[in-house]
Amino acid sequence: MIITSATIHAVRFPLREPFIISYATYPDMPSVIVKLETDSGLTGYGEAVPDEHVTGEYFLSAFEVLKEILIPAVIRENPFNIEKIHGKMDAAIWGNPAAKAAIDIACYDLMGKAAGQPVFNLLGGRAHDRLEYPRVLSIEAPEVMAEKAVKAVEDGYSSLKLKVGKGDPMEDVARIKAVRKAVGPEFPIRVDVNQGWKTPGTAAAAIRELEGENLNWIEQPIRMGDIRGLADVRRKVAVPIMADETLHGMEELHEIVRLEAADVLNIKLMKCGGIFPAVHIAKAAEAAGLQCQVGSMVESSVASSAGYHVVLSRSNIRSSELSGPLLFSEDIGDLRYELPEVLLSDKPGLGIEIDEAQLEKLTVKKASVGGGEGGS
Repeated sequence: MIITSATIHAVRFPLREPFIISYATYPDMPSVIVKLETDSGLTGYGEAVPDEHVTGEYFLSAFEVLKEILIPAVIRENPFNIEKIHGKMDAAIWGNPAAKAAIDIACYDLMGKAAGQPVFNLLGGRAHDRLEYPRVLSIEAPEVMAEKAVKAVEDGYSSLKLKVGKGDPMEDVARIKAVRKAVGPEFPIRVDVNQGWKTPGTAAAAIRELEGENLNWIEQPIRMGDIRGLADVRRKVAVPIMADETLHGMEELHEIVRLEAADVLNIKLMKCGGIFPAVHIAKAAEAAGLQCQVGSMVESSVASSAGYHVVLSRSNIRSSELSGPLLFSEDIGDLRYELPEVLLSDKPGLGIEIDEAQLEKLTVKKASVGGGEGGS
């Protein structure tokens, strides 16, 4: 089986309501869907959700990188040769992890379909019986977030993730305390600052105000890249610290471990380049005694299902938050959510069906690459 051609769709997924985090407000979610075709007649789907603030990629730049550089580099390759494919992509262009993730995910979809197995069976099988996800609340007034938190508990969610980090940190403290008061002392709450508290001193001061709130963890409180600063925050507070934007690949993981900068790691397929590198990070983290989460860049059913296959396969990945499809008013796949769990299919590949008509409807730009057969 070899990759013979690809179709690239630049898509904008409509959101049910604006998604507000520390550094941006999204009225819709831009994504690039890649469809790889093979000489065996199988088709695999992948997805890139670039974020210029995190991966250094822009929506339409990722589209062009895929069209002009990455897909031409992997045409005529066997999708099972995933290490070779990553090597060719890395040789073709530095960085661009979200664009590379789209090809990686599509290759795993093809591998699973060719083998007649779900992707998680290619990664080690089931390490977990259940896959739960939190209700993610974007930044709003404390009373609004508290009201939505109560509704989430009533709906059947098993945990909450609060987005904060826009403006005064003490206002964020008020938001978090309002939610905690509304849902009671024991309901699981995760807090994601998305770098918004910026400096170690500011972050430590805010976190100390929250040490009585029984939080699961505080995620990425300071600017990405400042691993030494993150270690400084961790030493000064009692709440567990999660590294997110700071962790892209093995180089950052090594430094986080060396400096003891985090208690938990947030792996994202869009940051690291897909399923193959995500599994490597999780295994290395396990060797260092660290637990992980697979996080979301607000992907569709395509990349969300890919992330859940990784979660299911690794025992030290203890949480996930791939709830992007629930935020969309329209999706292209059929990943199933049934509170408080996601029901990942055991069909071959990613286990989802793509609605091609819906994909065409949401596409704002499209290109095709390749079309000939051959081998290498």
